[in-house]
Amino acid sequence: MSTTPAPADELIVLGKIFSVHGVRGEVKVYSFTDPLDNVLDYRRWTLRRDNEVKQVEVISGRVHGKVLVVRLKGLDDREVARTYAGFEICVPRSELPELDEDEFYWHQLEGLNVINQDGHLLGRIDHLLETGANDVMVVKPCAGSLDDRERLLPYTEQCVLSINLDAGEIRVEWDVDF
Repeated sequence: MSTTPAPADELIVLGKIFSVHGVRGEVKVYSFTDPLDNVLDYRRWTLRRDNEVKQVEVISGRVHGKVLVVRLKGLDDREVARTYAGFEICVPRSELPELDEDEFYWHQLEGLNVINQDGHLLGRIDHLLETGANDVMVVKPCAGSLDDRERLLPYTEQCVLSINLDAGEIRVEWDVDF
């Protein structure tokens, strides 16, 4: 595995370090993966905060409630570990597993134009949220959109009719008045 960091536009954020755990330099991590311990499948992380970038190696990790507790190589001091809070955990896009034809990563959906069954451009997917029941697409207005409303659409089979990454659009069953 290369120790040279991937270009910034090739990195995908999989989580974030937010605190320390204990006195031995372990860090607490919010994981954006599902299940949350999938981030531990990647043994080398690129940490990014503002203009600061670090390469680290994961020694071990475990689920602790709704977060992870992770030990990083060479990090064994609580005060030094505290300085890692706020770093995003990134891996190169090329290391993500291949998905089935009808599956998508969230980063692939962000930026797609959202068009309803009547051909109206509702906006563009800004980001997605996990709600527990189902994921939600946050659709914000863009140039040419029907109006200036932000919409929250469920990312479900009932709502999503089709996704065309090449065309940069997602077709949905959604009334413009919602």
